Amino acid sequence: MPAPTLTAPPRRTATTLGNAALGLTQIILWGGSFFLIAVIVGPVVESTGWPQGAVIGALSLAILISGLLSPWIGTRIRQIGGRPVLIVGTLVMALGLVLMALSPNLAVFLAAWAVMGVGMAGALYDPLFAAIGQAYGASARSAMTQIAIASGFAITVCWPASSFLVAHVGWRGACLAYAALAAFVVAPIFALALPGGRPLAYTRTAVAPGDVAAVAKAGRLAGEGILALTFTTAAILMTAVSVELLLLLEAQGISAASAVALSALIGPSQVGARVIELAFGQRAHPIHLLLISAGSVALGLLLLVVAPGLAWLAILLYGAGNGMRTVVRGTLPLALYGQGEYAAVIGRLARPPLLGQAATPLACGYAMEVFGIGVLSSIMLAVAVLNLGLSLEVARRVNRRSP
Repeated sequence: MPAPTLTAPPRRTATTLGNAALGLTQIILWGGSFFLIAVIVGPVVESTGWPQGAVIGALSLAILISGLLSPWIGTRIRQIGGRPVLIVGTLVMALGLVLMALSPNLAVFLAAWAVMGVGMAGALYDPLFAAIGQAYGASARSAMTQIAIASGFAITVCWPASSFLVAHVGWRGACLAYAALAAFVVAPIFALALPGGRPLAYTRTAVAPGDVAAVAKAGRLAGEGILALTFTTAAILMTAVSVELLLLLEAQGISAASAVALSALIGPSQVGARVIELAFGQRAHPIHLLLISAGSVALGLLLLVVAPGLAWLAILLYGAGNGMRTVVRGTLPLALYGQGEYAAVIGRLARPPLLGQAATPLACGYAMEVFGIGVLSSIMLAVAVLNLGLSLEVARRVNRRSP
């Protein structure tokens, strides 16, 4: 007798316009959180005299709090739906940005980032994907890809925009600008583009022999740990590359100007991979996209270490793999666990990667200071190989459980 699973009546599908608007929310929210610190750290230290390490560490504090809260956020989305959670998360982020702009001392500045961490747990990619996965079920995959495409140029847009704001209104004014965008642009978009009301009731039905989600769900506790570790190593690697890429390129004899130009290839390659997935990969199981993502990132880092002359190709491969990873992070759990369990699973799976991301900048700084950039690049390559191995293990388990 097949194991039972949870099913729900079909729900309305997302619209392309709505997905583009949701992509815009992620550009604004990531620009006012993850990508903001890199732009304001210099002006903050210069104007306040606070230690640079403490200012940079504020982001790690926010990521840590976000990771600790993620399982609870996933449960809340499953219970009451995604729209209220994302709206509240956005307003909390706006509150944190206002507090940051008004901070008279380092303690208040750190407290502001702690508030930001609470909001980030409820408003960034993971809760958004959890909300649309629960709301739209099988049709959520294309919505996730469209959102990822729309938000793929977040760094390309936000770093210049943040620099412009800092130059004209100061770092405190930039924080207030992002707070206003969150409260008066992002929150209304969530209110309009996400379905409201409580989630529809789920009923237990028999599962067809070919239902992969039911089979995977039966071994959920054993397989979920491997999947979480896979996502964690990928998140650690993404954070390490974003922090150290320019130094890695310069260590290979590439000039600073050329390193910046090469790094700019990441955004287009991320978006390009997501467009290809939307056009040709919708019928492929997300497990295959996980393998392509992990393999592309590993190959890119290998080329970066052993063939500096092909740095442009290394960056394109890394960017494509990382762009695919964002989509897989949302679509693979939906394929494995189904619509009923999705929001809670996403919340549980979000915690380990976020905790890993919180520790990565400090770990990278220590490794580079003690061992040098050459050893750090080898460690990053080893993590990429480990991620590929874990991805292969996830694929093996999925294939073994599938008829």
